Amino acid sequence: MKILIVTHLAPFPQNSGYPIVVGNTIKGLIDSGHDVSLFSLNPKKHKVYHDNNTVNHTAPTNYYSHSIDTSVSAGQAFLSLFNGKLYTVERYFDAGFERRLLQEAKDGNYDIIQFEGLFVTPYLPAIRKVTKARLIYRAHHIEYMVWERMAKQKTDPFKRFYLKLTARRIKDFELKQFNLFDAVAVFTNQDKEAIQQYCNSKIPVEIIPVGLDLSRYKPDHKVTRFPSLFFLGAMDWLPNREGIEWFLDNFATELADGDLKAPFYVAGNDIPERFDDYEVVGKIFIHGEVDDALEFVNSKAVMVVPLLSGGGMRVKIVEGMAMQKCIISTSLGAEGINHSHGENILIANTPQEFRRAIKRCIQDEHYCRRIGLSARKLVQEQHDTQKTNERLVSFYEQLLNG
Repeated sequence: MKILIVTHLAPFPQNSGYPIVVGNTIKGLIDSGHDVSLFSLNPKKHKVYHDNNTVNHTAPTNYYSHSIDTSVSAGQAFLSLFNGKLYTVERYFDAGFERRLLQEAKDGNYDIIQFEGLFVTPYLPAIRKVTKARLIYRAHHIEYMVWERMAKQKTDPFKRFYLKLTARRIKDFELKQFNLFDAVAVFTNQDKEAIQQYCNSKIPVEIIPVGLDLSRYKPDHKVTRFPSLFFLGAMDWLPNREGIEWFLDNFATELADGDLKAPFYVAGNDIPERFDDYEVVGKIFIHGEVDDALEFVNSKAVMVVPLLSGGGMRVKIVEGMAMQKCIISTSLGAEGINHSHGENILIANTPQEFRRAIKRCIQDEHYCRRIGLSARKLVQEQHDTQKTNERLVSFYEQLLNG
């Protein structure tokens, strides 16, 4: 098959959830003998400077990266309250990128063109006119639900109003997109059920879980500091930032000098400067972005994922499981993963439940190891890239032969 992948972020290097998922998909398809091209926006904020080492030997046949400035302007965001524009999505549209993409779609004779997420859907109408390829939308999450959940967490009336208004506008736009594609791929059953409420019944919606190349995930307990807790995630994604602020506000004192005394490490890109106020020498560490995420994970014992909003499947949890980590997460954070509380993950939704889980973990290393081993087994069974890409290829074949 000849496949074109369209993304709003460069998927190489694979340094966060979206690039990991998209990059693994591309590599898996290429390793299976398919001809894959990649057209990617390269936002200024996340700028990737490509060289021959940026992508490994399973590089796309044709890789076009287009620079774009998607920086959030406070003025434009404010004006969007009154002009009805969906600034959240519109800032990813670029006429130059569209011209190059249209030419590629027209000349490339593709079987499949896959749009990775909502922010590249503005390019769909033009592409539909120039190709006979099957057009697939992969929903990394349902965007409007993320905004709705964030709004519920806000006590500030203006912020709550802005988030609710944005959620409504995204919902109106997003629900229309589902019916413009030939098929939709999702990561979780929750997202499938939500989309099917609004999707034409003739449009297939398929669950393809997050896939990992497990050869990259090599747990080494000899380098793990016990007890220790950690969080790893991009802080430019508001649900991550809100979740870790909630966790630190509730537990910083106890982690530093109380009953839950254990070092806590926070890592990820775009951590706001105000997080430095949480640092306690030798006890709470605000790292920022780390050079090697898997090395960082290997060296810590217990992963905490205190998400209060968000959607889709948390790639970092799947990665943590692959590294045999004991993970404490909210139900929402673990959404879509076929987990079992107390067997391969610990679910905590209140400060009291988090407190009990943390206390148990920092007192019992054997217990943490047992949870981690079971988590790795789950990932091997359900999230191996080879298995997930086989399901994706089968989905493609059904569409082409249908």
